[in-house]
Amino acid sequence: MDIGKFIKQKRKEAGLTQEQFALRSGLGLNFVRQLEQGKKTVRLDKVNQALAMFSAKAVPGKLEVEDR
Repeated sequence: MDIGKFIKQKRKEAGLTQEQFALRSGLGLNFVRQLEQGKKTVRLDKVNQALAMFSAKAVPGKLEVEDR
């Protein structure tokens, strides 16, 4: 699962709108929307700020290569 989908799922499980999540996490509403929509160029510090709301953080991981 990608980060945007994870955050959207957890936000909904917590019963928060995007606006409420943005306020509680200290992030801008546009950033939250872009993150949930899968924007490829987002600031990692802000991603981790969002993930911290769910006791999570982005860490380096091994890429999975699809069979061709």
